[in-house]
Amino acid sequence: MNKGYDMVFPIRIVPRYRLMMRYDIKLDLYEPYYQYVMNEFVPALHNMGLYMAGVWHTAYGEYPLRQVEFVSDNLETLREIFQSDRWEELEDKLKSYTIHYERKLVRYQDRFQF
Repeated sequence: MNKGYDMVFPIRIVPRYRLMMRYDIKLDLYEPYYQYVMNEFVPALHNMGLYMAGVWHTAYGEYPLRQVEFVSDNLETLREIFQSDRWEELEDKLKSYTIHYERKLVRYQDRFQF
């Protein structure tokens, strides 16, 4: 019985690749950064076929403050994303809120990867 809303089921994939982005957030841009990531960046990547797998915050040590991870089940999707104008726009805007930005693509392992 539908009560006026659609049921939302989680997307299930077998992750094979992990995209890791590490960076520090510019001190004066925390709020706009957060708004951008939550309202534009994450939904856009989801629509492109990348799925958020985790967000890590460094509380101590000389490591980037944030590590954001997305997973994909195939390399072709990643190639298409990285060659798209949309990815370039999304990544450039993310970089405008951050310093020490770096990204890395690795084969997925079911554990923390750095």
